[in-house]
Amino acid sequence: MVTLKDIAKEAGVSITTVSNVVHNRASRVSPELVAQVRAIMEREHYVPSMTARTLANNQSLIIGVINHLVPRHSGGVMADPFHNTFMTGIEQQTREEGYFLMLRSVEDSLELEKLRRSWSMDGMIFTGLFQDDFFKSVCNMGIPFVLIDSYIDLPEVYNVGLEDEQGGYLATRHLLENGHRVIAFASPFLRENGVVEKRLQGYQRALGEFGVPFDPQLVFEQEISIDDGVRLGRTLAGHKHITGIFASADILAAGIVAGLCEEGVSVPQDKSIVGFDDNYLCRLTHPQLTTIHQDAEQKGILATKMLLSQLRHEPTDERQIVLPVRLVERESVRNIKGDRSFWS
Repeated sequence: MVTLKDIAKEAGVSITTVSNVVHNRASRVSPELVAQVRAIMEREHYVPSMTARTLANNQSLIIGVINHLVPRHSGGVMADPFHNTFMTGIEQQTREEGYFLMLRSVEDSLELEKLRRSWSMDGMIFTGLFQDDFFKSVCNMGIPFVLIDSYIDLPEVYNVGLEDEQGGYLATRHLLENGHRVIAFASPFLRENGVVEKRLQGYQRALGEFGVPFDPQLVFEQEISIDDGVRLGRTLAGHKHITGIFASADILAAGIVAGLCEEGVSVPQDKSIVGFDDNYLCRLTHPQLTTIHQDAEQKGILATKMLLSQLRHEPTDERQIVLPVRLVERESVRNIKGDRSFWS
């Protein structure tokens, strides 16, 4: 295996000069020597030791992606296609910039502190945080971080979010415009000032515009997984008066469609449904799922760029990015205006 000493000998320079090139201290070396040393490294397939780079630069080149929304019963963060998609954006961007990823679910502040002590990370990206004691621990870590899908209104916090309330509004309005008046809201467990609550507020706004009273009995909360969605679908099959369903995540909507089918309830003939995310599940369900589109991959890319800007001490005025949403119509919503069979 080729060593720094071998490269230095061939280039006719000192080991220190080669080390400066390896560790991106090229300002201390002429451009001609940098090009020469890098050409030798490439030809000899030289790979720098990460341990040596960490010691030399006081950087690990590791970015942690931390999930704080730990499922209560089963499944994990990577079981949700939404997380897979935005992780694709993060992985793509970090790889292009020469960084490495660590993905971890962390339940509480103690576990976060253990992780921080065990691994040297240059920065972290967190999903779904709230302004609580855990967030205080994040702020006290002393390393740069970026939030995804968090409604923490502090000027110093970097966050990439979404038009969640607008998405809930568009989904519910679409059902209302197609004649539905008894519409269920299906979601993970609600938390104050969180993503799901914002989507519920959009649902409520649409109902209000159409003069439909909000009924808390039509809000169904459970874990977000295919299995939990299937169970909820079976339950909703028994609620004959419910003709429309807004599921705040496609993975939940797909499970509901399957559960309804098991009970002999047809979508959209008997019940219509709209999801949220527009991931690959939408085109695998039968019928294909009408949903609210968000660019989850772009969300991951932007969060990574925000974090890298902090690590490089690049000035930026943009700390809060809110991505747009739009309705994507497919086959899971039926227009029931004038259909007396739904009201007999």
